[in-house]
Amino acid sequence: MTDSTSDTPSEFRPEARSPRGFADKRASQIALERRLVETVTKVYEDFGFEALQTPAFEYADALGKFLPDSDRPNVGVFALQDDDDQWMALRYDLTAPLARFAAQNWDGLPKPFRRYAFGPVYRNEKPGPGRLREFIQCDADTVGTDRPEADAEIIALAVAGFKAAGVPALLRINNRKLLNGLLTSLGVTGPDQQMAVLRAIDKLDRLGVPGVELLLGKGRKDDSGDFTKGAGLADTAIRPVLDFVMAAEGGAARSLVLQRLGHVLANFPEGQAGLEDLTRIDTALTALGVSDSAAVFEPSIVRGLEYYTGAVFEAELLLETRDEKGEMVRFGSVGGGGRYDDLVARFTGERVPATGFSFGVSRLAAALRLVEGDKANAARGPIVIINFSESDMGAYFQLAAEIRAAGLAAEVYLGRSGMKAQMKYADRRLSPAAVMIGGDELNNGTVTIKDLDLGRDLALQISDNKAWREGRPGQVTLPRAEAINHLKSIVKND
Repeated sequence: MTDSTSDTPSEFRPEARSPRGFADKRASQIALERRLVETVTKVYEDFGFEALQTPAFEYADALGKFLPDSDRPNVGVFALQDDDDQWMALRYDLTAPLARFAAQNWDGLPKPFRRYAFGPVYRNEKPGPGRLREFIQCDADTVGTDRPEADAEIIALAVAGFKAAGVPALLRINNRKLLNGLLTSLGVTGPDQQMAVLRAIDKLDRLGVPGVELLLGKGRKDDSGDFTKGAGLADTAIRPVLDFVMAAEGGAARSLVLQRLGHVLANFPEGQAGLEDLTRIDTALTALGVSDSAAVFEPSIVRGLEYYTGAVFEAELLLETRDEKGEMVRFGSVGGGGRYDDLVARFTGERVPATGFSFGVSRLAAALRLVEGDKANAARGPIVIINFSESDMGAYFQLAAEIRAAGLAAEVYLGRSGMKAQMKYADRRLSPAAVMIGGDELNNGTVTIKDLDLGRDLALQISDNKAWREGRPGQVTLPRAEAINHLKSIVKND
């Protein structure tokens, strides 16, 4: 195809667009996510966990969770075939790579092996609001001990991480052994029926006890007339399940939940192991100073129970978040984890106990941006040196080097705009100060510095335009030798 006005082929111009489920990040978002990661990893290190970095790609058969029964394993993960015909995929979490690393290096690792990791993970799933295909996680895991106290320490670590980040969150804790023991004792052993029970319990917040009761039985018809088939439990089995999930009713303290569960499971011996685990977790949490307001036992938490083998925990964000339209936004879980004793066994054939927690850094950052606003998390720009003359560029760069050597960020304006536009540029960069060394300053050995934040604040107090021009709020001229200290004082007061 040729251009109608030329004999040369028309130039292809791709549409400028980002892939669905992948987001561009500017300085403010990067700074917020970096702050969260640095804060949380400092807590991990204080608890004695060591850093580990694994590659973004793993062999697809090492991931396991998302692999379909097909010749092209790219459902759930982003996969490609290497030149040796082996399939590789971008990691979908940081736990599967840990399991591979532990199996590969087990003989040389200290045991238990305590590691933390952070970085982007990738999900080949349908994107949606608050649901990206690339996001950042920050994990801590202990591999090689089956002690419930290891679970308690992971929970305490998560609580400390949220506290250090200044984020109000509540850890909800359950144990797969409890429900497994209850259902087995009730004769509910089929995986399909067990999953139907889990799905029913998961709707407790939305449907309440009456709705869950219907879904545990024959089924429920909603307001639109649509019918959802139930788990098909007998009436004699429904009551114990409801008593079980309601053990935390009324915001009960951990000790009271344990008492209630003890009554529910009194005639179901297989659930006693899970109850013993929770009791030991409670003892350790109390010793670690983790209160009932920070971590609670919640038997209705069932997400992930098909994956975890024991304790499971989920972090709920205790922030009222609203979007730009003022409508409530539910972010759901901003972190979670639990005990997974079967993952390493995929490689070795031997069960290796493990437990861990993952902070959803990207989701947490998105929630904080809604609550605090972009301005609260805005990244400060550098000190900007105004460019007056081509012939004085050497002097500008020399001053920039001096400022940087003093530990402050600085840049020389390298566009071709005038003074007014340069000041607007510095303002948009949220620069703490603009520095001017024009002809007068160079001749007199002085520097003119404008404190941009102070100037904005003072300008708000001046109603007369002439007074503003003459007063030049926030602007001072001082000897060159005093410039660095003055700039440090401005940056320090940010």
